[in-house]
Amino acid sequence: MKLLFASDSFKGTLSSAQTIDLLGKAAKEIFGHCQWEGIPVADGGEGTADAVIAAVRGEKVHVTVHGPLMETVHAYYGSLDEKRAIIEMAAASGLTLIPESQRDPRITTSFGTGEMIKDALKRGFTDISIAIGGSATNDGGMGCMRALGVRFLDDKGEELNGTGEDLIRVSAIDVSGLDPRISHVKLTVMCDVNNPLCGPDGAAYTFGKQKGGTPPVLDQLEKGMENYRNIIMQKFGTNPDEIPGSGAAGGLGAALCVFLGGQLKSGIETVLDLIDFDSRLEGVSLVVTGEGRADWQSCFGKVMQGIGQRCKKRGVAAVALTGSMGPGAEKIYDYGIRSIMTSVNGVMDLNEAFERAEDLYYQGAIRMFRLISLGMEL
Repeated sequence: MKLLFASDSFKGTLSSAQTIDLLGKAAKEIFGHCQWEGIPVADGGEGTADAVIAAVRGEKVHVTVHGPLMETVHAYYGSLDEKRAIIEMAAASGLTLIPESQRDPRITTSFGTGEMIKDALKRGFTDISIAIGGSATNDGGMGCMRALGVRFLDDKGEELNGTGEDLIRVSAIDVSGLDPRISHVKLTVMCDVNNPLCGPDGAAYTFGKQKGGTPPVLDQLEKGMENYRNIIMQKFGTNPDEIPGSGAAGGLGAALCVFLGGQLKSGIETVLDLIDFDSRLEGVSLVVTGEGRADWQSCFGKVMQGIGQRCKKRGVAAVALTGSMGPGAEKIYDYGIRSIMTSVNGVMDLNEAFERAEDLYYQGAIRMFRLISLGMEL
């Protein structure tokens, strides 16, 4: 029997790598000297670069860039081989880089993300994947594009800084200085939302509040984003609102697609392709996956769904060990996950569950493998 462990991290408690170690320990206790392999995975959100770097034994490329408030930030992205790189925009332009009291989407910029892309171009990478979750910005991706040579001009021909408050002032776009190396790059944008750039489901109104935007600020940003959209339509003949996911990361999704020719793709599907997950299923009897909480959202671009579908297609059994279950968790069964077991084994508050996460997960793995062992005997 060969086992494959591929679980998402449990936010705030267990990393993907920790779940692998605990599952391996539990499998050895129940099955003896069974064969198993573990691969870290993520769905395009926080920790995606780390998971992919670890899974393919890549390397971290350290860079010093500008953060969302143009402060100095020490970040890194992943070198997977000579051609492929993976970037997390949150490493340079993420919400966690700004204290809550300083969050304001009018003044933040995605400039640092552009600097990371530029560094990857300089090093000769030609296949770049970008995870765009967790942004602090609502600049339409202008900051990112500025770092790559695009100029955004006001009605007097003066160049704008490219922050959220500049959206309303954009009058013209000059792409003559865009880094020419980008034309030779396959750019994959890891995105699991379908929000347009503008409107009630757009970048400002859907994501702006969590970035520090008050209702009047969001109204201001929305007017600016509409102006930005209209200028893009005039320049490129493309309506960003017709690109599902263009509103992701404060409009960075639109910029990466329109200016750089990026292709939006599910985060988990991109990760599974990057780590060559399908080939790792060869000879596997059972896959164990999971995430911190299983509920209806697990069926929308999350790790369990992606892994379950791949396993179902290949005829490999897959089960999940999660921290907890919520409404709609059973819907994941339609995607190839055969059963769910939780690590929390009694009534306890969240703090206790977090504090005991490692032991609870290990004991949950023991119970799960005992049931599997019983099934093998029947």
